[in-house]
Amino acid sequence: MLNQPTLEKLETLRLHGMAEAFRAQSDPAQHDGLANLSFEERFALLVDQEWTWRQNRALARRLTQAKFRYHDASVEDIDFRTPRGLDRSLLRSLTQNSTWVREHQNVFLLGPCGVGKSWLACALAEKACRDGFSAFFIRLPKLFRELVLARADGSLGSRLARLARIDVLIVDDWAHAPLGESERRDFLEICEDRYQTRSTILTSQLPVAKWHEQIGDPTLADSILDRLVHNAHRIEMRGESMRKERGGKKA
Repeated sequence: MLNQPTLEKLETLRLHGMAEAFRAQSDPAQHDGLANLSFEERFALLVDQEWTWRQNRALARRLTQAKFRYHDASVEDIDFRTPRGLDRSLLRSLTQNSTWVREHQNVFLLGPCGVGKSWLACALAEKACRDGFSAFFIRLPKLFRELVLARADGSLGSRLARLARIDVLIVDDWAHAPLGESERRDFLEICEDRYQTRSTILTSQLPVAKWHEQIGDPTLADSILDRLVHNAHRIEMRGESMRKERGGKKA
């Protein structure tokens, strides 16, 4: 039986993983290992390969769209040996099946510059991507610049809608500088869209107690923090800058 027409049909149907598995099963070198398998078992191998191919492709797409600052970040590489106040049990609970994302909880990573907040944020979000969730990393100043441009060209609504659909939004350098009027209102809109439906990671050099002052307007500050703080895990980090020792590549 000619295999090429079958392969062409599989590719046309975009069953690329199944086509790869069919090629492998058609290889004479594999015949001995497959000889004792039933038709159902061999077909199951084809289906499994297609499933794996699609899962890997979807993960690669999520990681590309996430725009992580650190592409090598993963929870398996978290350094607990360096004394930075990391709670091993808390991080273990966060990374197990990304339950915090499923329950729409937030994470605050707090501490001085260089202790690995951004790296750890990327690691947590990368694990969420592996668990099937979408993520996006952006520094707060860049976020506000993009929203200003979106308002100018009339695309602000669609931009906010895209942010609202992201399962894990990482906002880096939160509360680094006081917020302006439009910035406060835009961020409140983001928080309102995500409240109890999505998860947000904030990294900040300032403790939570000082965020209210940085936001500025007391009423808007209360509204923003009310949507962020009450369902959030706080990870307060300390110690010397990791960049001096490792070039900022690990957390």
